[in-house]
Amino acid sequence: MTPLKCCDSISLSSIILPRSRGGAEMGWQNAIELVVGLHALAMFMTYPLLQQYVHQSLTMRVRSLHLSVKQAVQRETSRFLLHSELCFLLPGLVSSLFLVSYSDWRGRKAAIVPPLVGDLLFTLTYFVVSRFSLSLGYLLGASFLAGILGGPGSLIGGCFCYVADRSAEGPPESRTVRMARLDAVLGTLSGLGSLCTGFYVRAAGFSWPFLSASALHLLNLLYVLAILQEPSARPGHGPAPNQFPQVSKLGGMSMVILYELNAPLCWSEVLIGYGAALSTLIYLSSFAGVAVLSRWLPDPCITLLGMFSLASGLCLAAFAKTTLLMFLVRLPLLLSIMPAPVMRSMMSKLVRSSEQGTVFACVAFVEMLSMAVALPLFTSTYAATVSWFSGFSFLLAASLTLIPAILIGSTSFRQFGNVGMMSSVPIQCFLGR
Repeated sequence: MTPLKCCDSISLSSIILPRSRGGAEMGWQNAIELVVGLHALAMFMTYPLLQQYVHQSLTMRVRSLHLSVKQAVQRETSRFLLHSELCFLLPGLVSSLFLVSYSDWRGRKAAIVPPLVGDLLFTLTYFVVSRFSLSLGYLLGASFLAGILGGPGSLIGGCFCYVADRSAEGPPESRTVRMARLDAVLGTLSGLGSLCTGFYVRAAGFSWPFLSASALHLLNLLYVLAILQEPSARPGHGPAPNQFPQVSKLGGMSMVILYELNAPLCWSEVLIGYGAALSTLIYLSSFAGVAVLSRWLPDPCITLLGMFSLASGLCLAAFAKTTLLMFLVRLPLLLSIMPAPVMRSMMSKLVRSSEQGTVFACVAFVEMLSMAVALPLFTSTYAATVSWFSGFSFLLAASLTLIPAILIGSTSFRQFGNVGMMSSVPIQCFLGR
């Protein structure tokens, strides 16, 4: 593929369908963005839906016990979601590390197919439970099974390995932009899925959206098995670099829906869908930011700029008490997704194509570990502070961004100093520009 020009317009079709280095479309047999897009559409039809379904189910139970409804429901919902996430994350830590590494030997589909099977079974379980009003305990079993089969960490890791394999012979900037494109597809289709969910729930209840998500997962699975071609890669293994902490982003953003359901906002399912759809601008603007800024700024500067965007948006969300202000929270977050694709690209450039699976297996493991730390930490914090300051979790997340920012900034400054003392080569050469 070729890097985007500054004046290029960004259409949905140009984001989803990749292009070769000569500029021609690579075809549907290599469109890994389609896999990510269908997965995002299905999962983000499900994710806000399951939070709202658990919230509604627990509301009915709490009312039957004559407890103080609002705060009790918030606490019970956050605790159940914590248990569900732990049932998913703990087995997912091991399985994602194994599956993505194994894809170096048996092809990238080895990391993509099992998570799709797990997601299909996960959404079918939610359909059955919501359709027949079964116990919420079955949902914990579905979460555990989805984690055993790899989960999104394995699938996204396998897709990024696929991108690294396909862009191995292109210029360095093309890999960064292609990975940013993959994140843009993820965000765009997730926002579309969340937007559809609000109207779908109002028209048909909870059961049929879960069944629709299952159909999308099945379609995605058939596409991967029957159409998607494996990239050429030789077996191998090698060392993997470290991934910067994502606890602040994962933890802070995981509390958004519960925060919007709580007073004084009290958003309906339609408003939650509008908010999620508006959040797609964050992914599109971050993609455009990477495509443009990678021409002039070194990767560490792009990463720090994205982290500042994240921290400022979280601080504003902590004090958002009106619907308008909560919608405006998305403005300072417009560049907050940039660090993820840039850091993945930096790491993938350090190893051979036959070692991409090992690298992204470690990335998936660290991201899953970050989720395992972030979700219990922020869910417990939210449950403990919702009665006196519901925005405290966002401030905590914003403060945690200082840790990776200091690490990245100090490392870059040290490298800059070493180059200045040891060589008279211009800094542009050191930064690869």
